[in-house]
Amino acid sequence: MFARINSMGLFGLESYMVGVEVDYGNGLSRVDVVGLPDTAVNESRNRVRSAMKNSGYTFPQGRVTINLSPGDIKKEGSLYDLPIFIALLKAGHQLEANLDEYAFIGELSLDGLVRHVKGALSMVIRARDSGIKKVFVPADNACESSVVNGIEIYAVETVKQVVDHLTGAETLPVTVYDPEREILAAHPMPDFSDVMGQQEARYALEIAAAGGHNILMVGPPGSGKSMLAKRLPSILPDMTFEESLCTTEIYSVAGVLPTDVPLIRQRPFRSPHHTVSPAGLSGGGVIPRPGEISLAHNGVLFLDEFPEFSRQAMEVLRQPIEDNQITISRVNASVTYPCSAMIVCAMNPCPCGYYGHPKRQCTCPPGAAQRYLAKISGPMLDRIDIHIEVPPVDFEKLSSKVKGESSAEIKKRVNAARKIQQERLKGTGITCNAKMDSAMTKEFCNPTPAAMVMLEQVFEKLDFSARAYDKVLRVARTIADLEGSEAIEAPHIAQAVQFRSLDRKLWHT
Repeated sequence: MFARINSMGLFGLESYMVGVEVDYGNGLSRVDVVGLPDTAVNESRNRVRSAMKNSGYTFPQGRVTINLSPGDIKKEGSLYDLPIFIALLKAGHQLEANLDEYAFIGELSLDGLVRHVKGALSMVIRARDSGIKKVFVPADNACESSVVNGIEIYAVETVKQVVDHLTGAETLPVTVYDPEREILAAHPMPDFSDVMGQQEARYALEIAAAGGHNILMVGPPGSGKSMLAKRLPSILPDMTFEESLCTTEIYSVAGVLPTDVPLIRQRPFRSPHHTVSPAGLSGGGVIPRPGEISLAHNGVLFLDEFPEFSRQAMEVLRQPIEDNQITISRVNASVTYPCSAMIVCAMNPCPCGYYGHPKRQCTCPPGAAQRYLAKISGPMLDRIDIHIEVPPVDFEKLSSKVKGESSAEIKKRVNAARKIQQERLKGTGITCNAKMDSAMTKEFCNPTPAAMVMLEQVFEKLDFSARAYDKVLRVARTIADLEGSEAIEAPHIAQAVQFRSLDRKLWHT
C-alpha cells in the first residue's frame, strides 16, 4: 500500500518541495526512513507511532518504508512528523481524501499535538510558488505564514483537526493576515529627545542614518555612546514590505520570531556581547543558521566595547560589510544569508577609558592607549565610514530642563534625504549612498572643482586608501542630500573628512 503527499524542506533561507512517500506490506515489523534523513528525521518514526496510538489511529504492521524525495538533499529537523503521519493514514486507508493541492509541515508531540517549526514563512512562500493551494502549519506558525498572499493557511493544534478537516467532519477556518498584530507587537523606541548635549555626535548619527553609513564612536565611559546608538533605529526610515518580509524570513529560520508577530516592522537592533564567538556573529552549525550580523539585516548591529571583541570576531565582519551578504561553508552545506546592516561601534580611547579626558587623568601605562586602539585593524577601520569623538557632557547640559530635538523631527530630514537617494539610484537595486559601488560613486558623487581641489589635498596629506576615498565621497554626498544640495561643495567634503580623520588623530599619536 502506497501514498505520497507534499511537504517542504529548508536549506538556509531557501526552501524546496519534498515528497513524503510511504509504502508498507507484509514482512517483519520494521520502519525505515530513507532520503538522507538526519537524526531528528529518523526519530520521527517514534513520535509518529505514539501520536497515532494516542490519537486513536492504528500504526501499520509489517515492513514500512518512508522516503523523502529528492533523495540527494539532506533532510533535517522534525517538520516532517505531520506529513509522515498523514501519509501513513492515507496508505492504510484510514484517510480517504485527495491531497494533491495540500502541503503539510509540523512537529508532533507524543499525544498528537502539532508543534512549532523553524522557517515556516520561507516554506509557505516556496509552496505557493510551486503551485500548492493550501498548507497546514502549526498554530504557532500561523501568524507569520498568513503574510503570504495567494495560498490558504490552516492553523492546526492537533492531528485530529487535520484529519477532521480533510474528511469534512469539521472545517478549519483559513488564517487571515491581521496588520493590527504588528501594531500590538511594536515596542516603543528610545527617543533622541532624551540625549543632553552631544550635538556633533547627534549630527553624525543623522548623517549615518540618512546614508546608511557605518559609524565608530570613541569617548570616555558615561559620555552617552550606548545611549546614542540605541536611539539610532528611531530615526531610520520605515521598513518597506520587502525589507520586512526578508528580515522576518531570517528570524523565522533562526527560530527567534515571536509567535504573535506576522511581520517585523521595526528595524532590528542587535547588540551582541563582546565575548561572542566568530560563529555567533557570522552564523554556524552543521547546517548553518543565521548569526548576529544576519539577524541585524535592514537594521543596526551595535558592537559596544569594540576593541574587547576577539580579533577573529572583528575580522569576520570585513567581507560581509563590503558585500552585504555572508556565505557560511561547512562540510555538509554552504549557505548564503543577507546581512545589509548598519555597523555601529563604540569604544573607550584606552583601557581605563580616560585618555584625552579634559578633567580626569588617564591611569594607563605609557603606550597602553595605542596598544588598545591597535586591536582594531587598519582594514576594519577602513570599512567604517564615520569616526567621531564623543566627549563627556558638562553639568550645565546634563541638568538642563530643555529637551533635545526629538527623533520624529530628525527622521523627517532623514526621510527627505533618503527620498532624494532613491530617486537618484532608481533602477540600481540599492536605496542609500553607503551601498553604492565604485562605479556608482564616480557617476553620482561629482564634487565641484573647489571641492575636488580640497579632496586632492586631503588625500595626499592623510594618505587615504582607495576605499577611504570612496567613503569620503559617499558621506559628502549624504551631507549634501541632507542640505538639499545637488552638487557636492567644498564644505561637504570638509565635513566628511572631519568625520574620517579620527584614525589619523588617535591611531598615530
